[in-house]
Amino acid sequence: MRIWVNGALRDEADARVSVFDHGLTVGDGIFETVKTTAGRPFALTRHLDRLTRSARGLGLPDPDLDEVRRACAAVIDANPMELGRLRITYTGGLSPLGSDRGNDGAGLVVALGESRRRHDTTAVITVPWTRNERGALAGLKTTSYAENVVALARAHERGASEALFANTVGQLCEGTGTNVFVVLDGQLHTPPVASGCLAGITRALVVEWAGAHETELSMDVLEHAEEVFVTSSLRDVQAVHRIDGRELPGTPGPVTAKAMRVFDERAGHDLDP
Repeated sequence: MRIWVNGALRDEADARVSVFDHGLTVGDGIFETVKTTAGRPFALTRHLDRLTRSARGLGLPDPDLDEVRRACAAVIDANPMELGRLRITYTGGLSPLGSDRGNDGAGLVVALGESRRRHDTTAVITVPWTRNERGALAGLKTTSYAENVVALARAHERGASEALFANTVGQLCEGTGTNVFVVLDGQLHTPPVASGCLAGITRALVVEWAGAHETELSMDVLEHAEEVFVTSSLRDVQAVHRIDGRELPGTPGPVTAKAMRVFDERAGHDLDP
């Protein structure tokens, strides 16, 4: 495996960052996960736009997107695979121990790992912890991911692949690494970004391509929604057949199946929509 670390490709054994990197010591960093198919990234421009928005939200300098594109191309070329997970990590760089940032500039790491096609359906759970829609990190894709690790471990313990959060006012928000959509009276809905959810790349494309409504939704919508699905860069559109103890028969339902089909068709025709 060849990995881009702070300006150059390195062999896996030599791909190292300092123990004083702020992304490691205090989680002062951002990242993007990009799907690659046959050596080509999907929606890279949208991902890089969000990388810049996240950097600004965290107070980091804007990433050099030309360098990031070069790094992505170099890593993809050096590691041929059919289906991959391209991870772009951008951190506060070398800093003193503590919350203050240093003056040595940001760090950039780009790596690629093999991925597998997701199952058409999955099970999810809800968790008692909340997203803070008013927090400093709301809507930013940061490396401060520990609460997602805890929630996802709870999901795996219960035979599910994802955990869904409410926000602090009890509205449906998002999953640990997904956005969530529900079907009510035949209409497709997803929580608005104001709920505290991440502005997912796949989420935005599904809203545009499938005509979903951005709607404030209470958590109890999961108890009576006709269909539910989750989206992410690696899952694309994935139907939900079980939420906690509730089974959703006939999954994927007609609205979900159409969203899956439309997404596959549109994404197949345009790799950088």
